[in-house]
Amino acid sequence: MLAVVLAPLLIAAALCLLPEALNLQHSLATNFPPGAQNISYRHSISYTPADSVDAPAKPPLEEPQPYAPWVIRVLNQLVGLIVSLVTLIVLISLKRIQAGLREPSIVGEAIAVYRDASRVVLGFIWVTFLQFVVPDTTSFLVVVSSGYPLNVLLYFGLLLMIIVSALVYAWVYFAQYALIFDGKHSFHALLFSRDLMRKRFFKVAMRIAVFIAFWWGYTSLAGVAFFVVSRLLGPVGEVTGFLGTTIFLVDLCVIAVNLGIASLVIAASLRLYQDLKEAQPAERIDSVVEASMQPTAQLPQAAISR
Repeated sequence: MLAVVLAPLLIAAALCLLPEALNLQHSLATNFPPGAQNISYRHSISYTPADSVDAPAKPPLEEPQPYAPWVIRVLNQLVGLIVSLVTLIVLISLKRIQAGLREPSIVGEAIAVYRDASRVVLGFIWVTFLQFVVPDTTSFLVVVSSGYPLNVLLYFGLLLMIIVSALVYAWVYFAQYALIFDGKHSFHALLFSRDLMRKRFFKVAMRIAVFIAFWWGYTSLAGVAFFVVSRLLGPVGEVTGFLGTTIFLVDLCVIAVNLGIASLVIAASLRLYQDLKEAQPAERIDSVVEASMQPTAQLPQAAISR
């Protein structure tokens, strides 16, 4: 059922990444044409005029890419938005499953999920922006500073920003879950996530790091697989005239794997979020009991009457 719900986002993400894949395939075909690995050597003696020795070599003409760089950048931003919407759709689907809500048909269930998601999509985008504003700012500064020589002070400053952004991201990791399952909006969702992490930050942060490493590892493997498969099937698609279709299908399979892994990580994070919520009342009761069992102060000694 979840596959049918995510199918529109899957196709949209594949179409957005198709131009970049075609540019990559074009670059590979241009730089490594068939037979380029066969190198032959022939010894010949020829007369070269003296004037031509010092003549500057003309740079080779670069063939234009099928799609302009600005088009690729815009489409990559759309892919980022689609990935965020995937999190929203998965959370809404899991919420309906836990509530026991189900439409008679699969298509009707998919429409119901998107209808429920449309009611909170603006709030979800705002919470996501607040959640990632510090990590994204740090990433932007790191990318900008990579083109300049770094002194020791600037290097440690960037390192400190990376550590702080990672800690902030861990604090507000459950902000999206707080919005969908508890109706916490804007900064209230961030503060609710912070309260869940209180007194157990490093224990929960380690689990979050495992989730992210699992997601990142399989995503990287899927990217490598896409590169290898597109390199192998690219010549076949070019010969048969179905290059775009071939790359689109490979791209679709890779994104499907990534979305499946993302759904598993989101479900595991939701389980962790609900476990933390259930532990909150018990901790409050324990703290009240401990406070009530504190030893009372010694009563003042009564004055001895004469």
